[in-house]
Amino acid sequence: MHAIMVMYDTLCRHFLQPYGNTWVKTPNFTRLKEKSVAFDNNYVCSLPCMPARRDLHNSRANFLQRDWGPLEPYDDSMPEELKTHGVYSMLVSDHYHYWEDGGCTYHNRYSAWLANRGQEGDRCNGDKAMVDLTNKFGAGKNDMLALAGMMKKQDECNRQHILKEEEMPQAKTFKEGLDFIDQNHDAGNWFLQIETFDPHEPYFTQEKWKKLYPEIAQYKGSKTDWPPYQAVLPNETKSDIDYVRELYAALVSMCDDYLGKVLDLMDKYDMWKDTLLIVNTDHGFLLGEHEWWGKSLMPAYEEISHTPLFIYDPISKRQNERSEEVTSPLDLPVTILDFFNVPVPKDMQGHSLLNLLRKNQWERKNAIFGFFGGQVGVTDGHYVYFRAPLISREKECYEYTLMPTRMRERFSVSDLQKADFVGPLPNTKGCKVLKTPFNASYVSSTNFGTKLYDVSKDPHQKTPLDNPEIEARMATILVAEMNKADAPEEQYHRLDLPLKGEVTKEMIMKTRQEEKDEETPVILPNYKWSKEASNALRGIGKLLPKEAIGGIEKVLLNLKKGKEDQEIVFDEVLQALKAVLPKENADQILYFFYTISRAE
Repeated sequence: MHAIMVMYDTLCRHFLQPYGNTWVKTPNFTRLKEKSVAFDNNYVCSLPCMPARRDLHNSRANFLQRDWGPLEPYDDSMPEELKTHGVYSMLVSDHYHYWEDGGCTYHNRYSAWLANRGQEGDRCNGDKAMVDLTNKFGAGKNDMLALAGMMKKQDECNRQHILKEEEMPQAKTFKEGLDFIDQNHDAGNWFLQIETFDPHEPYFTQEKWKKLYPEIAQYKGSKTDWPPYQAVLPNETKSDIDYVRELYAALVSMCDDYLGKVLDLMDKYDMWKDTLLIVNTDHGFLLGEHEWWGKSLMPAYEEISHTPLFIYDPISKRQNERSEEVTSPLDLPVTILDFFNVPVPKDMQGHSLLNLLRKNQWERKNAIFGFFGGQVGVTDGHYVYFRAPLISREKECYEYTLMPTRMRERFSVSDLQKADFVGPLPNTKGCKVLKTPFNASYVSSTNFGTKLYDVSKDPHQKTPLDNPEIEARMATILVAEMNKADAPEEQYHRLDLPLKGEVTKEMIMKTRQEEKDEETPVILPNYKWSKEASNALRGIGKLLPKEAIGGIEKVLLNLKKGKEDQEIVFDEVLQALKAVLPKENADQILYFFYTISRAE
């Protein structure tokens, strides 16, 4: 028996024809849909990239215990379980985060692995510009703008080594995956994971794919193929947004073409008789939807959390069908182990999709998801509920680890000086772990508050519901899912949830009042403030010294003179901020200002 997982990074469901898109050219995804079961309620779990991959190894909701990081020594690993039980597991990937500090323990869990370099800011090529930039700025790890500049320069350097399509990391990755299939289609049991970083930003591809979308050549604006992670700025136009979406579509069409090559080999060798095929992604991305670019500063809206999933099972042979059941990435490692009759470790928490595909039996009713330290989301396929922390409790969040590394760096000495040795936790197999304080993002998840959406009627999440009864039911589901995930106690406290049991309407109303009380600004507390205006003031408090707040208060008092009954709004706070900003860093602060104040 054989299994193939074709995995993409940042593949947006709403850009695929099988999920209703009418303008992006994805004929091979349509072909795949006709050969498989398409899942209509598949939701992410841990976000973003490496947290999602940890879920795919150990089948647990890891984002409640730590941020981006490696597999832990106590984690189960699906490909390692296969390897241990005599099933060959192979990873072919250009996802460069595997080779960084925060991903360094994943690839060696497979029987073998192949790496292709050059995606995004992968530090794999050097030229004079990179040498000079490093001499000038160093690594830039303490300056977000400097780090972003370094990554963009590294990407420019990498592109100089990618002059033809066959030199692109995705092309090389699929070639090696296809070679493995050619060589082993009639061999014994094996699992192959073909994983490409595409269509993750930047949306770099060859001209043949851009020509599929003629509007790209007609664009005259200043946007590039690398959207920033920020709010859509006031000067960005529909043309700007459409241009970036078309560049993304061009890369999706390239991904579609390489998927077709896998399907061609499945046909050539009649692998439909004995090969499990899974096509999936880790998350989506906002390309101007909700007035946002990116995936990690804002709530995990449907465009981020509701992801495509296709599965062909050679035993049930179900084809050209759709499933409405709620599914999660936690289910995939258990499904693969079940396919090879490998025992599922007791700490894995997913469910085998083979029960659904072969017996029409399914246990999962809900899916939990989120970013570490942010809102915690849960869905039953009908409603999506985002629970935000209280402002006063936002920082009551800790990482638990025995692998103290983050994306591209180790935990700092100051982080480790604050760490305690605690535990063991329920999932650490008797091991004590380091407990370190969470360094909150510059964009607070409290900005957005707790939100409830009926995605069956409002799939674009335009109108949050104000329904305490439904919210109480969804909060009760959230508590149960956090219990299953062995969430640390402080996660319940920061979200103002009970450790177990039912959440009542009265509890919901009490939390709402606490949120309202905590949002009262430190200045002019007797005025009414819009949500974005109060968010902006709190954000300014993180960027500027206390004296600046006093200056803003004076400007606002002058602006509101004779208008004391009118709400203070964002534009007035912006006007006050501009009046007190020092000229030397005004542009940088205003760049962040629109993002840190968003309430949606």
